[in-house]
This record gives sequence, C-alpha cells and structure tokens, in this order.
Amino acid sequence: MSEPVVLLEIADRIATVTLNDPDRRNPVTGNEMIAGLLDAFDRAQRDPGVSVMILTGADPAFCAGGDIKEMSDPESVFRKNPLAAADSYITGIQRIPLALYNLDIPTIAAVNGPAVGAGCDLTMMCDMRIASEKAKFGEVFLNLGIIPGDAGTWFLLRRLGHQKAAELTFTGRMVGAEEALELGMVLEVAPHGDLMARARERAAVIAAKPPRAVRVAKRLMRNAERMDLPDFLNTAAAYQALMHQTKDHHEALAAFIQKRKPAFFGD
Repeated sequence: MSEPVVLLEIADRIATVTLNDPDRRNPVTGNEMIAGLLDAFDRAQRDPGVSVMILTGADPAFCAGGDIKEMSDPESVFRKNPLAAADSYITGIQRIPLALYNLDIPTIAAVNGPAVGAGCDLTMMCDMRIASEKAKFGEVFLNLGIIPGDAGTWFLLRRLGHQKAAELTFTGRMVGAEEALELGMVLEVAPHGDLMARARERAAVIAAKPPRAVRVAKRLMRNAERMDLPDFLNTAAAYQALMHQTKDHHEALAAFIQKRKPAFFGD
C-alpha cells in the first residue's frame, strides 16, 4: 500500500503534520490532501497531549497549491456550472483555513521548499513560519487569471499589512527565503538540513508551557482580531479568572518561589 498523502506524528506534546505527495509536489487538490489535513488538524485539536503543531511538506516542495491539470480539465467542476464551482470551494479547500483558524494550539509552518498559490496561503494560515534556504513563496493566482479562493488574501493582509500584501498579490511574483525574511513573512531562514530541528526547537519551547494556558492564549489572540477593546478586556478578565484556578498556575508559582523547574500536566 502507498503511504497516505498526509502524515501525522505526535511526540513530546508536538504534532507534526506532513504533506506527503512529493512526486506531485504536494498539491492540495487532485488527491486526498484536503481530507487528510482536516483529519490531522482535528486529531491534534482533540488530543489534550498536544500543545503545538508543525506543518511541513515532503521534499522537494512544501506545497504546489492547486492541481493545474484539474483546473484545465474540461470535465472539472471548475470549468462548468459557477454555482457548483463555488460550492466545491466552500465544501473543499475553504474548510482548511477555517480548521487552522479555529485550532487552539499554536501552529508553525516549516517551509522546506516552494510554497505556491494555495501552498503559500497555507503557510500564512499558520501562526509562525520558518523557512529553509530552499523555500520560495508565490501568491501566483493572478498569473492564472484567478484570485485566492482559499482566504489567502485575508491572511496575507493580516500577516504583512496592506502594502506588502498588495504588491505580492498584484505582481504574482516568487519570493525567495531571504526576501521573505526581510518582508516579515518568516521568522527565520535555516539551512535546509536543519529546518525541522529548528522548528522542533521552537515548538519545544511552547510545549514546555502549561498546556491549557497555551490553548487559552491562542483563543485570546483569535478574539483580539475581531473584538473592540472593551469586549476584549471583558473576555481577557474571564479567561484570566479561569487560569488563576488551574493546578498548573499554582505549580508555576510554587516552582518560581522554590527556584525549581515546574511540572505541568494541563490541569
């Protein structure tokens, strides 16, 4: 049997999700990638033993985006009834940004190679990005006469600001790893062979924090994007009141006073 197109590994409170269709450069359509990603995200979300997720691709690419052959097929839903095409987006690829946005665990994209179109957007849907020196990013939809139908524009604007997002969207040009670092698309650029080690190092720092507090902090950041300040302050006060009652908070205080390393269990 061939391997699944999405791999999920959980160890040390870190979930590693790998897009695993390397011969076709890990496209998100034309295979079972969407269903596999949704399943992996759901399993990570529901597992109390997971505090952070790394998303990466099987070399040589991170993700080639949509399957061009599928788009050009006269029998494809995308070339037929517009209502059916719109429904295919809503019930298909658009479920990915919703799933990633609603995750309560922080997400790190370890971008190991080209991330093009929907692949570029997939990196932007994560909270943080680390790039291999071989990584490239391309918001290339306009080059094909289409637009980002997967909420890529929504995420790109929030990650980079209007001017940078506009330039990348309207030119459709490719951005190398070093320029991505200059633009603020990624936190760092690592040698290709060290990429996953660096991603795991960053993930391990998060995984060492109180698990429940990590998830609540992620929810708070999500709330901050859409709330005005008075409502946000009320929400923060309610969350904080809950955190004060957790065993992990009490353990953190005791460890600080006793000058020892805390032991967190998510209680």
